[in-house]
Amino acid sequence: MFPSAADWVSGAEAAAILAVLVLATLGTATLFLTGLVGYRRRRTRVYLLVTAALGILVSRSVIGFGTVLGIVPMPVHHLIEHGSDFAVATLVLYALYSTGTPSRAG
Repeated sequence: MFPSAADWVSGAEAAAILAVLVLATLGTATLFLTGLVGYRRRRTRVYLLVTAALGILVSRSVIGFGTVLGIVPMPVHHLIEHGSDFAVATLVLYALYSTGTPSRAG
């Protein structure tokens, strides 16, 4: 198969990478679930786009675990990670621009 984290980092570095991946996964999963609840309540395109961006962040963590475990090769990891960065930025910017001009009260 592909090299695991043990093949390209030391034990302390591997432990740090796993700790960061666990925290990132828990954090992004929590945000994603919160986004789903928000979308369910509001049912607007903006909430859907933001929730999709949060879902992509969760998938990045899954890819990170796959790379550490030697399931996802490093070139694929980089393609997916940087591609997902672009997708998240695009979704968030589109959500912001698609809301239109704010109305002025008063």
